[in-house]
Amino acid sequence: MLPTIERTGALSSISERVLFVKHQGKSILMIDVSNCSAADVERIFRTVPDFVTTHPLGSVLALSDFTGASFDAEAIRVIKETAVFDKPFIKKSACTGIERIPEKFYEDVKGFSRRDFPPFRTRAEALTWLVKD
Repeated sequence: MLPTIERTGALSSISERVLFVKHQGKSILMIDVSNCSAADVERIFRTVPDFVTTHPLGSVLALSDFTGASFDAEAIRVIKETAVFDKPFIKKSACTGIERIPEKFYEDVKGFSRRDFPPFRTRAEALTWLVKD
């Protein structure tokens, strides 16, 4: 079953890649940087705190899709900073599309943020894992 997209207000084209979806009755923050340039990855991740901080601490389920995305030093820095800043608000997070990302980048983000981002092959697998209690 595909998630239902919940949209509130007018969103710009970049912020439409950061939105809440419903899966099995639970709200999940989808951060979709699939097939984005490094500059777009950076811009998209800069919007994430605006979504996360409107929720109670320890309540947000988050899924980041990196499939086909490009990265540069600035994009990586912004992802790491966002992961640290959002940590108090995150209950559980997962990612997809990291097969082509250097393992060092993945480990750097986990180490810097002191968060775990279990990788999944598909969005469906990640969504199912996220909604399990």
